[in-house]
Amino acid sequence: MTTEQLASERKRGALALFAGLDRRYDLLSAALSLGQDPRWRRAMVAAIGAEPSDRVLDVATGTGLVARALVERYGCTVVGIDQSADMLSGARRALARRLDLTARIELRQGQAERLPFADEEFDHLTFTYLLRYVDDPAATLNELARVVRPGGRIAALEFGLPDPPIWRPLWHLYTRLVLPAAGRAFGSEWYDVGRFLGPSIEELYQRWPLDRQVELWRGAGMRDVGFRRMSVGGGVVFSGVRDG
Repeated sequence: MTTEQLASERKRGALALFAGLDRRYDLLSAALSLGQDPRWRRAMVAAIGAEPSDRVLDVATGTGLVARALVERYGCTVVGIDQSADMLSGARRALARRLDLTARIELRQGQAERLPFADEEFDHLTFTYLLRYVDDPAATLNELARVVRPGGRIAALEFGLPDPPIWRPLWHLYTRLVLPAAGRAFGSEWYDVGRFLGPSIEELYQRWPLDRQVELWRGAGMRDVGFRRMSVGGGVVFSGVRDG
């Protein structure tokens, strides 16, 4: 799949943004979130509650952090899918260092909007930092729900806006000045990520505030939908159950 094959400017931008970031993504994403990203991911994994016999789809798997965490916690099997060949290369390198997990994790390239899987093929599903990079979150959530069996759990992680709002001036300062400066210290690619992150988070919540996102989940056929703000709202973990 080439960048030109993706019609959306938003998706082309996402591919360009993450090109070449795979080698240090895990370490730097933790550093740029002040060490909170691993904690948020653990909370999302905990919301799945898989059994060893379950098959879980991890969408926007990136370097495979969540896929590996799911297998480590539950002993389940996981399919990780991502649109970025570079990030999947990072996932394969990381998995090559964990021979105890290789038999339980399959990595595939593909898009969240057009998953190459049958209806109700998976027991559960996770996705991370996805909705900021798609043009139609409602359609994407419908597609994600399509491949999960009734009663299966879906959990997601996204950056959030601090709550209460008293924290937002500091958040704005951090995302507009500190993140780009910190990113620059690690290379031009990470400077671009640092500069992009704050505006992209604000745009998501301008388009889709948290209550509207809950409505999107319910509209996609999920029940018991809820979210948990973490780290003064800097991270948000969503969860729901595929309705029968």
